[in-house]
Amino acid sequence: MSEPHGSQFALLTQRRFAPFFWTQFLGAANDNLFKFAFTVLVTYQLQLAWLPPAQAGLAIGALFILPFVLFSATSGQLADKHDKTQLMRFIKSLEIAIMALAAWGFYTTHVPILLGCVFLLGLHSTLFGPVKYAYLPQQLGERELTGGNGMVEMGTFVAILLGNVAGGLLIATPLVGAQHVAMVCFALALLGRLTAQAIPPCPATDPQLRINWNPFTETWRNLKLAHEQLAVFRSLLGISWMWFFGAVFLANFPAFAKEVLHGNEQVASLLLVVFSVGIGTGSLLCEVLSRRHVEIGLVPLGAIGMSVFAIDLYFASRGLPPTAGALGLSDFFAQAAHWRVLADLCLLALFAGLYSVPMYALIQLRAQPTHRARIIAANNILNALFMIASSLLAGALLSQGLSIPELFLAVGLANAVVAAYIFLLVPEYLLRFVAFVVSRLIYRFKIRGDEHIPTQGAALLVCNHVSFIDAVLLMAASPRPIRFLMDHRIFRIPVLGWLFKLAKAIPIAPQKDDPTTYEAAFVQARAVLADGELLCIFPEGGITRDGQLQPFKGGVMKILEGQDSVPVVPLALQNLWGSFFSRVERGEAMVKPFRRGLFSRVGLLAGAPLARTEVSPERLQQRIGELLALRSPG
Repeated sequence: MSEPHGSQFALLTQRRFAPFFWTQFLGAANDNLFKFAFTVLVTYQLQLAWLPPAQAGLAIGALFILPFVLFSATSGQLADKHDKTQLMRFIKSLEIAIMALAAWGFYTTHVPILLGCVFLLGLHSTLFGPVKYAYLPQQLGERELTGGNGMVEMGTFVAILLGNVAGGLLIATPLVGAQHVAMVCFALALLGRLTAQAIPPCPATDPQLRINWNPFTETWRNLKLAHEQLAVFRSLLGISWMWFFGAVFLANFPAFAKEVLHGNEQVASLLLVVFSVGIGTGSLLCEVLSRRHVEIGLVPLGAIGMSVFAIDLYFASRGLPPTAGALGLSDFFAQAAHWRVLADLCLLALFAGLYSVPMYALIQLRAQPTHRARIIAANNILNALFMIASSLLAGALLSQGLSIPELFLAVGLANAVVAAYIFLLVPEYLLRFVAFVVSRLIYRFKIRGDEHIPTQGAALLVCNHVSFIDAVLLMAASPRPIRFLMDHRIFRIPVLGWLFKLAKAIPIAPQKDDPTTYEAAFVQARAVLADGELLCIFPEGGITRDGQLQPFKGGVMKILEGQDSVPVVPLALQNLWGSFFSRVERGEAMVKPFRRGLFSRVGLLAGAPLARTEVSPERLQQRIGELLALRSPG
């Protein structure tokens, strides 16, 4: 399925990704070119009593979103039932027909026809959304999903930006602007159909599915499917919240530019450019920061940045110097206070990219392949509903006398509350964030051989035990949650004990001290493997006090009773002895915080999995000893 590549940009040279990328890019650009040009046409160039300029943008936006609410459930079923490539080609052929009708509407200035085309383009995007996000996990490996999603997210926002700019420029052409928009929209639809022809086959994941044409019952069924995996369901809510958050800013850019920044239309366009560049940059950074895994530890980082810079945008917008008239770009840039506003907007959007891309990748990775597209369709419905709620709530707050900067402040504070709630509901996000911080800010953590850690199915991970932070580092190395079998005494340690409880670590005590806890631990451990999860054990029975590998105990064999098909993966933590969290100070840990300086180099080396028949405590100890003898990252 996956091919080796140097970076996410190398995907653009591969047939499994490049034609798909340009197909979705052209579709997004065409949607936004058409919508923006049509909005300018009815706002500035036509005088319609039944569609006043103040209502035109709202009507066009509502018509475009309506199909997402009505038809997403059906589109998700179609994407699971049919070959995704064939479905994309059909959707792009439909786009050609829509743009042919739109061309006639532009040439004849027939506004009802153009409003109908807005609805049909919304239907086109509704059909394409589930196919788009369900296609990626079938074509990309786990190590490529974050980069691929980052490229798609970046491409989408660049396409939105270019589409809006091109639509504004084309429709402004005297006398023939509408005809130029018609020709370009039709040409983009044709080009998108040509790129779709080059997309490789992508077979159906549930060809026997019977379509339920009732959108309400199907939406409810899809949400119930997602709710079976709480991390997936709450990721849907997290993404929908991001769209709620972003819609507040995007919808208010024109008024913010005019009323607060005292700028002209070019300044409003600049805000959109800065926001799009920020989203694109954050989306592309995800692969670098995640080391090509689905790193949901970036989500809390993104949420923190979104709140920090939304709140700072409020303070940056207060007390701006008065101006005699609307500022152009040169005058706007000449005032230093405006640079802070632009920096806040760019960084806010950058962190929104860090927030959203890992969530999309998590849904694609964790959702059952047979109904992945339907879950994504449910996500699209939730996104649309949250965006509608965003518009209604923002409008109500503004009508009650809130200024636009105060609205931004309110959303920034609300984001902090919502994010904290989500992360407490799904501790995996918080745990991965802690692991992300530890492995990048306290240590310089190098991982090798992580391809041996399975991305699906049960596995027993066996690791040497060097420090109190070992489990946190292993969390950072694995693309999936790990359940740990840990000494019951570690749960009494402040902070660490709380983290391990959140991680649902299994406490174990020596058999002679507490036989009940001892036996219960192995029952839980075997249940974890039976459920297809990852389980990790430190078979030395405790943290080393001299830096040497201690004899392995027999608990590994007890866990593997009746688990003949479970692979055993040996792991070696390297260069941790002597660090702050190891017992280097006369058997004590956490005594001298900077005894090895900042960013101490440590590493993890994963060996090839061993079959059950190859496993014994002595064999595992020997194998991990061999891994430790290999050159460490220090």
